[in-house]
Amino acid sequence: MSIEVKVPSMGESITSGILSAWLVKDGDYVEKDQPIYELETDKITSEATAEVAGIIQLLVAQDDEVAIGSIVATIDEKSSKPKVSKSESSDNSSDVPKAESVSKTSAEASSSDVKISPLAKKIADDEGLNVSLIHGSGSGGKILKSDIEKFTEGNSLESQESQTKPTSNLDFKSPASVPDTARETRVKMSPLRKKIAQRLVQATQQAALLTTFNEVDMSRVMQIRKDYQDLFVKKYGIKLGFMSFFTKAVVSALKAVPNVNARIEGETIVKQHYYDIGVAVGTEKGLVVPTVRDCDVKSFADIEQSIAQFASDARSGKIQLADLEGGVFTISNGGIYGSMLSTPIINFPQPAILGLHNIQDRAVVIDGQVVVRPMMYLALSYDHRLIDGKEAVSFLSTVKDCVENPERLLFEV
Repeated sequence: MSIEVKVPSMGESITSGILSAWLVKDGDYVEKDQPIYELETDKITSEATAEVAGIIQLLVAQDDEVAIGSIVATIDEKSSKPKVSKSESSDNSSDVPKAESVSKTSAEASSSDVKISPLAKKIADDEGLNVSLIHGSGSGGKILKSDIEKFTEGNSLESQESQTKPTSNLDFKSPASVPDTARETRVKMSPLRKKIAQRLVQATQQAALLTTFNEVDMSRVMQIRKDYQDLFVKKYGIKLGFMSFFTKAVVSALKAVPNVNARIEGETIVKQHYYDIGVAVGTEKGLVVPTVRDCDVKSFADIEQSIAQFASDARSGKIQLADLEGGVFTISNGGIYGSMLSTPIINFPQPAILGLHNIQDRAVVIDGQVVVRPMMYLALSYDHRLIDGKEAVSFLSTVKDCVENPERLLFEV
């Protein structure tokens, strides 16, 4: 009996996706719960597993767009697992194996010692790559598909350079003689990237965007982190970062300036009385914004653990759709990439977003004296239809005051 493999429902707003990768080949025997394909939608990328064991027949090609509920494969569960013949066994145990076999065996042995996604492992096995030579960019050093691609591209470029490097000026080729395929590459936009593009354009077209700036002295927060970091890690198993301070500061500012904790629906202003804060996370496929719920009642440790888990899930493709929904306000920390100043775009229909930037030692005047302090620029982009300039400035001032005087966050005053 053949079991149909259907694309599962992933939420009312998702009607289709791109089957970005098959993790098995046509005719393979698959085990129950084995990952068989990767589906990329405009919100998340997820893996689908086999419901039963058996021989799989693929019905759609990789990179095809598939509708939710459509059949992409069948699994014959009556088929038994194929046995390895004696001749194949003896060939595999030959005293003089082929170079390709040695390479693949090396890759398989190495893959058991490193963290690697199923898709990346499949590509590495197919190409005969030694994954122990590849640096993983995922959580905990996990090797992702993009890491495999960068590794193979790097080796390919090195090979091309060694073969085409001119031995004299006579061998030099002008740019005009280089084929177009070598000068540019065309790649189909992923569903996530298309969705990001649509949301950004929607925000700029439907909201009256304005950005207000301020700066914050990070001395007190940095000192607190230094004094209590070891105790914090020992008790909670995670480092105390800056994001929990800014999340708590944003909650205080939302309470102080309620109009920032609202949204516009048509001709109605919807005032929100909860504090679900979105935290922008960069992944290899684009930016996602998981939501940390009820930040007003969460502890610093709860917030740090939530953010760390979301970041890990997002980068390994395990983020859930429910994690990305809702949110009243977003924090985006471009400082981790070295950004000094920016004007972030709101996560529409949210009315505002706080941009954090790089911390730099700068000369500032305090009590008439020029001193050096670790300073960070803050940028608040907001929908001017809902939030006036006075409210924006008050919001930023509250965030600044809370971060420069962390005791306010501890005592909620």
